[in-house]
Amino acid sequence: MPPKILVEYAKSARATCKKCGNTIDKGCVRLGIASKAAGGFDMTRWYHLHCFPSQSEVVSAENINGFTLLKAFDQEALKALVAEFGKNLGSSVTGNEDSQHKPVKSITEEMCGDDQRSSKKLKVEHTSLESCGHNDVGFLDMFSSSELRSRYKDAILPPKWKAFQTVIFLGQEDGLEASEKIAAFDFDGCLVRTSVRKVGADAWSLHYSSIPEKLQSYYNKGYKLVIFTNESNIDRWKNSRQKAVDSKLGRLEGFIKRVKVPMQVFVACGIEGTGDAFRKPKSGMWRLMERHFNSEIVIDMEQSFYVGDAAGRINDHSDADIGFAKDVGLKFLLPEDFFAPEA
Repeated sequence: MPPKILVEYAKSARATCKKCGNTIDKGCVRLGIASKAAGGFDMTRWYHLHCFPSQSEVVSAENINGFTLLKAFDQEALKALVAEFGKNLGSSVTGNEDSQHKPVKSITEEMCGDDQRSSKKLKVEHTSLESCGHNDVGFLDMFSSSELRSRYKDAILPPKWKAFQTVIFLGQEDGLEASEKIAAFDFDGCLVRTSVRKVGADAWSLHYSSIPEKLQSYYNKGYKLVIFTNESNIDRWKNSRQKAVDSKLGRLEGFIKRVKVPMQVFVACGIEGTGDAFRKPKSGMWRLMERHFNSEIVIDMEQSFYVGDAAGRINDHSDADIGFAKDVGLKFLLPEDFFAPEA
């Protein structure tokens, strides 16, 4: 008897994906291959959706065991996934991953090849299927508002802030408008001065006195102003996570109040070296904004730009900002040049 293909919401976070080895989060949609093990008992090998082995024949999503138990938007997403990939999720699967099995590509990879920097809109409407820990940002094509949380792990977020996977963001402020022109900025060391020895919502100062006027100028020119910032302390401070959240988000809110211009904000909480898809220099935060928090307006990459201080120079702490700009495909500017007084 051939093995069965199963789909379900993960009942816990105990299972790991048999392809990538990462945890499959509780509540995440997962696909499994059920077969008879030695001794006659059933064994199921679970996968993230985009790690599932490709197949030679197409089968309808409706034939997958457990399909009828999914929510309506997840059913539609799974049908779209099967149709888009043109893969068989059924009869030819074996319980072994050998060299002929290739991971299913994300919709972004399938439609755009290797060029992840395209500004073309690629979206599956109203879905919540995603890789749940897989580092390929292709899962953002299957983002759903049902995935948003008002907490980041055990920390409560202020009003208007939400969390998605390892990102905390302020998606909509009064007066903030979507735009084809994006003026993007790093936060620490670019817009504000901070110190690793000081914690608290008020522990910051403007880096340049010209910042409020400059930001207001670009806002009046029709740009949407966006901050992309890393803050690994939020993940690292397991016993003081609420303190880390309150400190970082408090500084950001205080800055926005000070400059008197609405801004969108994305905070990557992942720790350096973990391969987090949202932490700069990776482009996950930009992709999230571009695909799901800009009212489906295609961004003009020629007019848009990114300002950051981490440019890989001798005294810089890293090259994360210039790497982020390069990965996204944005013009990169240094803060001392961008905020210099007009001649």
